Amino acid sequence: MVKTKNRIDKYLFISIFLFIVISIISIYSAQSLLDHTMQDLAVKQFLWYFIGFLLAYLILRIGTGFIFKHAWLLYIIGNLSLIGLFFFGKTINEAKCWYALPGIGTIQPSEFMKIILIILLAKLINEFHEQLKNPTILEEFLFLLKIGIIVFIPSVLTFMQPDTGVVLIYLLITICMLFISGIRYRWFIILFTILFFTIGSVLLVYFISQDLFIKLFGTSFFLRVDRLLDWSNGNGYQLEKGMTAIASGGLFGHGFRHTPIYFPEPQTDFIFAVYASNFGFIGSAFLLCLIAFFDIHLILIAMKTDEQIHKYMIGGIVGMLIYQQVQNIGMTYGLMPITGITLPFISYGGSSLLSYMIMLGIIFYISNKNMRYTN
Repeated sequence: MVKTKNRIDKYLFISIFLFIVISIISIYSAQSLLDHTMQDLAVKQFLWYFIGFLLAYLILRIGTGFIFKHAWLLYIIGNLSLIGLFFFGKTINEAKCWYALPGIGTIQPSEFMKIILIILLAKLINEFHEQLKNPTILEEFLFLLKIGIIVFIPSVLTFMQPDTGVVLIYLLITICMLFISGIRYRWFIILFTILFFTIGSVLLVYFISQDLFIKLFGTSFFLRVDRLLDWSNGNGYQLEKGMTAIASGGLFGHGFRHTPIYFPEPQTDFIFAVYASNFGFIGSAFLLCLIAFFDIHLILIAMKTDEQIHKYMIGGIVGMLIYQQVQNIGMTYGLMPITGITLPFISYGGSSLLSYMIMLGIIFYISNKNMRYTN
């Protein structure tokens, strides 16, 4: 094996460059549907991307070893930031998910908690398999119990904000990483059986008596479940207008910055509806192909790396990205429930974009490490 100079993965770089272009023009177009106080979002998104690239470059330079070394510290800081929201958080749309920073905007700690969980879980899964080559069922159970506690703490804190969508992402990340780790599949059968009966029981109470549901689970949880179930009937002002905007785009769309139909949250949750309305079926197909190419390339990077801990990490990242992509685009078409989950690298949001760029820095480092050695 011959070591070569650092090299940048051109496919990753080109994909991100195209994401930036699509993100900026879509957000700029969405500004026509927003209040006059929100006419600088495209500029802010560009600045977030700039800061994100600095973070990605920093991670590329320091490597993942430093990050894994301080994984527990990051986890503690992440949970403390979630706890702090109950005392210092800013309330937006009846949710306390953000810190307000003067002159900067808002920061959402749960977005960073996603990558922190990926880092810590990759570290723990790797240590478990290095220490126990052939673990017993009891050893696996105790390990899963430990993982469950680690994920449970931020999940409860995030759920109480309330932010159900991010909690689902925490759980999906955990399931994906454990699945590729090679533990016995019986645990997944048990988990999905428990989830099936738990969710089924909750929904049964909801459909039998909504008054009883509110008494047992509270009004806040009732409203969240009610909103999730709106999609099955195609109900909801946002969904109806968003689907109408997509359909009106036709084959080529109305053109840049021409979104004739108003719908709420065009810069975040429904950014795909803005893009589809502007650029039609052709533009939408291009973006979907770009997303698929990006995800597949990440999987190929994971397959090429020799370090298991990096495979686990990329597995968590890919699982999270695919879920968010399917969920966000699916909900704009009425195929998935509306959960407020944004489209990675495209939707406006400083916290989410910075978390993705941190992930990208990790991916660049792993890819760079693969390419530094040639046969």
